[in-house]
Amino acid sequence: MLKEFKEFAMKGNLVDIAVGFVMGAAFKQVVTSFTGGIVSPLIGLIFKSDFKDVKWIIKEGVANAEGTVEGEVAVLIGEFATNVIDFIIVAFVMFMVVKGINKMKKKEEAAPEEPKGPSQEDLLTEIRDLLKK
Repeated sequence: MLKEFKEFAMKGNLVDIAVGFVMGAAFKQVVTSFTGGIVSPLIGLIFKSDFKDVKWIIKEGVANAEGTVEGEVAVLIGEFATNVIDFIIVAFVMFMVVKGINKMKKKEEAAPEEPKGPSQEDLLTEIRDLLKK
């Protein structure tokens, strides 16, 4: 059973998936820092606050002695929008990667060889010429 598992784990597809997963997680960090450090502040200029802090307060909370608010009910619009932007960027980059890989695979596929010998037109021409005789 251990030998079977080793063969399964070392198959090319599983290793490729693992490498892709690790690279995707690292890329997600890059996208998160891009949206958090560049996109959110620029959009925050419109709202005159940090974009991630934009929220729709449904029920006001009460400030306690530590300065935190308790009992507040709010919809975190900015955080949700930032996560949607992250997702769109990651999805677009993954789409472009898959599109590039598929394009390379199509180039690798060799064009089918033309059949050797005379073409159908040549044979028909030859038959026509023989019938004329």
